Amino acid sequence: MYRKLAPWSIAVAAATITITVVTAAPASADAVIDPAPISPHQYFLGEVNGLTGHATIKMGCFGPIYPGQHGHPLAGQTVKVLPAPAPTTSDLGFTGGAAHAIDVHFPTPTVDKSPVVLRDYAETAPIPVSLILPCAGRGKVAFLPDPTSPTAHTATVTVSFVGQP
Repeated sequence: MYRKLAPWSIAVAAATITITVVTAAPASADAVIDPAPISPHQYFLGEVNGLTGHATIKMGCFGPIYPGQHGHPLAGQTVKVLPAPAPTTSDLGFTGGAAHAIDVHFPTPTVDKSPVVLRDYAETAPIPVSLILPCAGRGKVAFLPDPTSPTAHTATVTVSFVGQP
């Protein structure tokens, strides 16, 4: 009887080891994106304050907010780009044949026309507090491949501007 159980007990032991190894992986084993250089022929997503769509930019706007009022973004807000698999949404960007950086442009009427330049994926950059943006409403933050090429495509993130007293 011992000989008949031997193959079965080996199979159970092997299955137990496999289950233990598979379940022993820590939760931090999820895909971690280390900063990596932006290169040509890559798809990417833009991110504003940790969101790839429908993000909020908090604005320093004092007093009652009236239509057309502008202010400055509050400190501590960020943008970044992340690599993406093949295209799945229209908001996805493509670096095209030449880009090694992504320029982040904010909606008008900002006075500061110099973009935030991102050269690596997964590295955050602050939203400049010098920008002048609407205190309320919606807009799009554009992530433009730099330099551009005929095959490059801009990624966008829809944002809501929310005045903070």
